[in-house]
Amino acid sequence: MKRDYSMIFRVLTAAVGILLASSAVFASDTDATNKTTFSVQGDQILIDGEPFKIIGLRCSNALISDESTDDLIEHFPEYREHGINAVSVFFMGSRFGDVKGYRADASLDPVYADRMARIIKAADKQKMIVVVGCLYWSTSKSKDALSDWGQEDANRAIANTTRWLSDHDYRNVFVDVDNEGMAHDAKGWSIAEMIDAGHAVDPSIMLAYNDGDPPPDNADLYIHHSPKVKGKPWLDTEATPGKSTLGGYWGNFSKQTHKRTGGSYYNYSRIGRYTEAMKAEQIRRTVDEIERYNGHMLASTWLQCASNESIGGPFADPGGHSRIKDVDIDVDRLHSDAGIRWWLDFVKDKYGAWDPGKRGTVSAVKSIDPSIRDWTDGRFQMVATFDWFPEGPSYRSTDGSYFFSGRNALTRLDTKGQLSGNPSPGAVRGRGSLTEMRYR
Repeated sequence: MKRDYSMIFRVLTAAVGILLASSAVFASDTDATNKTTFSVQGDQILIDGEPFKIIGLRCSNALISDESTDDLIEHFPEYREHGINAVSVFFMGSRFGDVKGYRADASLDPVYADRMARIIKAADKQKMIVVVGCLYWSTSKSKDALSDWGQEDANRAIANTTRWLSDHDYRNVFVDVDNEGMAHDAKGWSIAEMIDAGHAVDPSIMLAYNDGDPPPDNADLYIHHSPKVKGKPWLDTEATPGKSTLGGYWGNFSKQTHKRTGGSYYNYSRIGRYTEAMKAEQIRRTVDEIERYNGHMLASTWLQCASNESIGGPFADPGGHSRIKDVDIDVDRLHSDAGIRWWLDFVKDKYGAWDPGKRGTVSAVKSIDPSIRDWTDGRFQMVATFDWFPEGPSYRSTDGSYFFSGRNALTRLDTKGQLSGNPSPGAVRGRGSLTEMRYR
């Protein structure tokens, strides 16, 4: 029997078209191309199953407009080059931002959800994490339409946010449920209940506790205002120069005119300005929190100021180095050298570009036996200077000894240069000079 190959071809072509169309719809619903995954194991935070430390920026008002969202995304490659691996963005913005990401029924406003989605997907391409902020109460006007909310509405907002993340398979995220416990403090709502509501939707989406009250045991990690919890991760997601700033960074230093005018001036003062003492304290805290805990995220008026008062913020561009002779002159004028570039440059010099495949770098090597090519017997002599391994919790210092651990490896380097342990073959490589330690 003679076959009609043209008919077969047309049928196959139509079938392929249907499959392609259906797969396109599926991709748009789930964004299945995501590859970066944030998770928690014990007191460690993991990216794609490997321990790491967060070094990030608080960009809470990035959803104010499409332009602000695009501006942030455009700077992701520059951030990554400077060692940044995380940003935080809030569905309710922050002070003076008034982002209204939640509707009265606790559902996500699709305009702001779309902007958040663009940020999450762009961060995923850079192997970066997004801290998805939910409730921001305080004095922000974004809560005005939510005045009738009760505990159930707050729970529903967290559940809806978690469901949205889960339905789109966004995995390079964790959730800040209630910024600094502001909604809890103002309304008396239980943050533990909000966390339970999110976990009930998808327990694989990590939810963080951020309040100074005794923490519940159901959070996946603890951040910023939260007390440290033994056996669980803690990191500062809103780090400032702290006590080095007279009156506190978020006090009179940044709100001087807002307070003086009774709120009629609706933006920050001294935007992006830092004294040398403030910069030194921020850097000290950066190193301390990265080495001792799970990370450090810079918060700055530069990053989260609003467009009000013709300021034009928030600013994703790093700006200047804040080499400002007197930060108290014309406090409401945007100074030409204001910015956070000084901090980004420090992070880049100290920790290098963000590369999640890079397991750790020896800062300086004084000598090494050139005959050593692999680790075969698990022991060799060397003299090296190790400042810090970005692997994070798998680095610690005790009694003059330094421990480095990775997958299938636990090694010890004492101050005399003795490195020993039971690592995988080839875990340390070098011919004449050792420049990098990799774990497998």
